[in-house]
Amino acid sequence: MMKSIDAAGKACPIPVIEAKKALAEPGSPGVIIKVDNIIAVQNLEKMAKGGGYGFSYKEEAGVFISAIQKDPTQADVAFNLPSSGRKLVVVITSDTLGDGDAELGRVLMKAYIYSLTELKDAPSAVIFMNQGAYLTAEGSNTVDDLKTLEEKGAEVLTCGTCVNYYGLSGKPAAGLIIDMFGITERMAAADSVVNL
Repeated sequence: MMKSIDAAGKACPIPVIEAKKALAEPGSPGVIIKVDNIIAVQNLEKMAKGGGYGFSYKEEAGVFISAIQKDPTQADVAFNLPSSGRKLVVVITSDTLGDGDAELGRVLMKAYIYSLTELKDAPSAVIFMNQGAYLTAEGSNTVDDLKTLEEKGAEVLTCGTCVNYYGLSGKPAAGLIIDMFGITERMAAADSVVNL
């Protein structure tokens, strides 16, 4: 029997991640997932077809019900990407992602940091500078995800000068304080650096 998931109202990429987890469960023949927008349906379809799975959906009163059926010849294919063995450092310099509406930017940044927790290989370090320091502060909606990244082996590091400049008192709620030389060392040692 296929697992059923209600992901209506959940922001990208949560529906895709929940579908991947359900499909990865041993013996899973597929998943039925309910979402509330066509973009989520398109993301689910892309993920399903990329994994060699069957996909269909129907709309009922503004709700989309997607079915992802495992191909019997590929029933044991996992969605997880193979380990790259590469050292990735992510540098975040703002509390929003992209230019434009600040509220949308905060939603996107929260989704991006959550997505980092779902990677097979966590980044070796996630470094917060300038206004990015707000994301590690007490009360930030990203703190739980940052703690998850730490549990997966990522260093979560916040620029001490930035913490002082913005008056963010004391130790970050997630991770540790770092100086510019430590930041420079980690970036220089990385195979890849993503700057946001």
